[in-house]
Amino acid sequence: MKKVLFATTALVATAGVAAADVTFGGYGRFGILYSDNGVTDTTNITSRFRLQIDATAESDAGVVFGARARIQQDNDDAASLDSVGTDGDGDGDIDYRGDRTGTGINGVRFFARSGGLEVGVGNIFGALEFMPGMYPIDLGLTGHSYDYTAYNFRGDAYDSDEEGAAGLNGVEVMYSAGDLSVHVSASDFNDRIAAHVAYTWNGWTFALGAQDSDSALDTEFAASVGGSFGPADVTLAYAKNGDDSLVGGGDHWVLAGRFDVGAATDVEVYVADADYFAETSYGVDFNHDLGGGTSLRGGISSTGADVTLVDFGVRFNF
Repeated sequence: MKKVLFATTALVATAGVAAADVTFGGYGRFGILYSDNGVTDTTNITSRFRLQIDATAESDAGVVFGARARIQQDNDDAASLDSVGTDGDGDGDIDYRGDRTGTGINGVRFFARSGGLEVGVGNIFGALEFMPGMYPIDLGLTGHSYDYTAYNFRGDAYDSDEEGAAGLNGVEVMYSAGDLSVHVSASDFNDRIAAHVAYTWNGWTFALGAQDSDSALDTEFAASVGGSFGPADVTLAYAKNGDDSLVGGGDHWVLAGRFDVGAATDVEVYVADADYFAETSYGVDFNHDLGGGTSLRGGISSTGADVTLVDFGVRFNF
């Protein structure tokens, strides 16, 4: 990450502010992505550019106020604005957006932090999205289908894709003290209220999460445990994603691991199954560090929708 410190009277004009800090960082990736659904197969160029802006200011009392925003473009982003102003979640209220349109500043997350306590508003992280064990690996160049994310994106999450400076709004409270952390979040999307608690003991992290929602298909409960087992970092995660009597609802299990195969290369593997999968999902990848924030990445997976994905390319962090 590149850091630029602004301390001019133009940017720090309020009495009592000790300093302002603006950090720019992100990554770029490009390569090829092959997809085969059993009927058709395609091979395409895949790419993403993400620029993240983090801005903070600290008061004399030591309270840090800040904001995070992203500018992101994927080569497969939609170009249509047709669903602006539609009711995406069916609750009768007009949502700001319902599609995935790239190129622009996403919804901003604002926060205030003091010690181990942080309050965030706006484009929040989300208690389930931020729960340990929900992203045990990052498969290949593109992440593939993310079948190894047990809560299956059925809760609030930080959204990188919006085009305007406005977006969905939520509120969250995060607290950490030593090995214990607690995260509570809420939004008016499906009237969600979610929370997780995590504790690290002897190198292993245990986490429990729960959510109340107006949607019968949102995540109700989640649990995970992760740590080192011999040469591998392993994670076992579970989520109950809605009523299993409904199409698309039920249990979701994930077992994932990461281990080094050389000084600069690691391999990641996973197997996942869910009541709403057509097939058991599994995959393997490699990540080779080229130095200077650059790496070669590639992976192969068979998704829960019985689609084969293969990708390979370069990622560079800045």
